[in-house]
Amino acid sequence: MKVNLILIFVLVCTFIAINSLFAQERNMKLKHHTAEGFKNPWPGYEDRGLLDVLHWSVWDRIRGNKPETKDNYDFPIFINDGKYLRENTTETTITWVGHTTFLIQLDGVNILLDPIFSERSSPVQWAGPKRHVKPGLKMEDLPEIDLVIISHDHYDHLDKNSIEQLGNKPFYLVPLGVGEFFRGMKIDHFEEKDWGDSIMFNKLEIICTPAQHFSGRRGYDKNRTLWASWVIKGQSAKIYFGGDSGYFPGYLEIGEQHGPFDIAILPIGAYLPRWFMHPMHMDPADAIQAYIDLKADIFIPSHWGAFNLADEPMDEPPKKLREEIDKSGMDSTKFWILQHGEYRIFQKESEIVSEELSKEN
Repeated sequence: MKVNLILIFVLVCTFIAINSLFAQERNMKLKHHTAEGFKNPWPGYEDRGLLDVLHWSVWDRIRGNKPETKDNYDFPIFINDGKYLRENTTETTITWVGHTTFLIQLDGVNILLDPIFSERSSPVQWAGPKRHVKPGLKMEDLPEIDLVIISHDHYDHLDKNSIEQLGNKPFYLVPLGVGEFFRGMKIDHFEEKDWGDSIMFNKLEIICTPAQHFSGRRGYDKNRTLWASWVIKGQSAKIYFGGDSGYFPGYLEIGEQHGPFDIAILPIGAYLPRWFMHPMHMDPADAIQAYIDLKADIFIPSHWGAFNLADEPMDEPPKKLREEIDKSGMDSTKFWILQHGEYRIFQKESEIVSEELSKEN
């Protein structure tokens, strides 16, 4: 009888301990959830409301605080007809289409990130932020797309016209709540993911990870859907796609949990004025710190050079990034500041060394 009581006591204690661990894990996962949607859970985060928007967009303009910007920018264009990319089935490539739209070819899978090929980042094509540079690769020149990854639902990251053209053939990975957009377009080949969720796609493991941003497309739906960054783990490379984010402690956590990364694609634009933008958009200095936190090898800047979304001149972010690189003394060859349409082939240094040794022998 005594033995049975001891056994029952041990089992009850074990159950309580396991349940406590699961509860802790659930709470950690749900700390960014609210009754209405989602929030940025990190201490010190400052939300921006309507009064802040008016302060920036109206009062700052009245006081003449907006820096001078140009109407036209002479960005270099990499001529890319897509032929090599359509024929490639073995090499790991990264192509910058523009803004945060990238084509990644990894382990035989063609991945499109935040596709926007439209003329404007807007609910309509007759008004709203207009492209200053055409997409570096036309949609019709893309290889067949297997997977589309969306970071959040803002118009410059989730473009209805582009999704319409891609249709239901690719598989879409989207943050929680964004599935409603796809259902409305009669697209059912998608999965919604929360921070911490993972999925296997072919031989790739893809993990939904945090970002510090916000969401909304209609003015009254702020933060009803989730925003995210994504980890793409393949045999040939491990890639971090930052989507759109301010600098936040999550970069250290992601670096510890999923790093080191071969490539980190991080946003560097739409950062002025700092008082308004810093919670949701990194400047180049912030992005370099995120790159260090993530323990990444190659840094590829995104979220600049297509749409005029903030107060800095559109050609300033890469200049500031180069200044920060020089100031830090970091290896500039690790920073791939791509031209619109440019693609690069990635090889791990160990693979390059192996190839050179085999040639010598």
